[in-house]
Amino acid sequence: MQLPPLRFNPIMKSKVWGGRKLEHFGKQLPQNESIGESWELSDLPDSIPDGRSSILGGPFDGNTLQDVIEHDAAALLGRVPLSPEGGFPLLLKYLDANDNLSVQVHPDAAYVQKHPEAHLKSEAWHILDAEPGSVIYAGLQPGVDRISFAKSIADGTVVEKLVAIPAVPGECHYLPSGTCHALGAGVLVAEVQTPSDTTFRVWDWGRTSRELHVEQALQCIDFSGRSVCKPRPAAVDSNGLISTCLVDVEHFRIEHIRIKPGSSLEFEDSNAPVAFMILNGEAQLEHGDDTTMLNRGQTILLPAAREACRMTRAVQLELLAVTLQSG
Repeated sequence: MQLPPLRFNPIMKSKVWGGRKLEHFGKQLPQNESIGESWELSDLPDSIPDGRSSILGGPFDGNTLQDVIEHDAAALLGRVPLSPEGGFPLLLKYLDANDNLSVQVHPDAAYVQKHPEAHLKSEAWHILDAEPGSVIYAGLQPGVDRISFAKSIADGTVVEKLVAIPAVPGECHYLPSGTCHALGAGVLVAEVQTPSDTTFRVWDWGRTSRELHVEQALQCIDFSGRSVCKPRPAAVDSNGLISTCLVDVEHFRIEHIRIKPGSSLEFEDSNAPVAFMILNGEAQLEHGDDTTMLNRGQTILLPAAREACRMTRAVQLELLAVTLQSG
């Protein structure tokens, strides 16, 4: 059977490092709270508080992705397998770092094999806004090994061991599991990641209210000296679409797309779901006999089995298209 496009109610996450910038993306933020994350599309296990997005509108209004999976997993996912936990294999967020995030790492494959309660988390940050002088931290300086890094944690010199990269709007950084990283203050990003909330903090900028996980982190961090910095890919201008492939890995493919006025975006049948994060502008999504308005800050998922869809009447439309890979 065919499934309609799915929109979601975002899940707001209060964070000690959060701010209020997500209001500029149309988010209704709770008053007097510092909101660090808006979970746009999530299907994490019940053990994660507020880890499942509810669907907004349409025949599945109020249901979750897990409900749709139970209804017709093949129509939703096509050739793409479920996550190892039996859920939808993608998590999409917006992150507003009003202050520095903790220096952290997510479990690598070797750690997960020994600790089945932990889950891989590879992610990509697409920078939407950045204050002057702001940075992200991604990877370790050459020559840093486990012993020297453990010493830096003890003496508070962790930042000196990290690679600091200027935060430039429009750039995208892929951080595979095992990469020691931190989002710097003053940076707003769209995050695309595998569905996991397993995070090991190694340092928290002098904050003492949150637990650290130094021993677990040291088992996961990639000390190979591999750089995560990649040259910015070239944009392709074709038939009124300016597209740039930002990330193409085993888990997902991310394209940045701008639609010129008067042009439309047609969707080919790939037998895989594709999600869109609307970064700017507006457009109409035509599907079957229906039309859905798309605006800045919205996230929408097209199931693998769907009616013919296309985006039309685009006004300054800029989006991330995230296609799930079969792995």
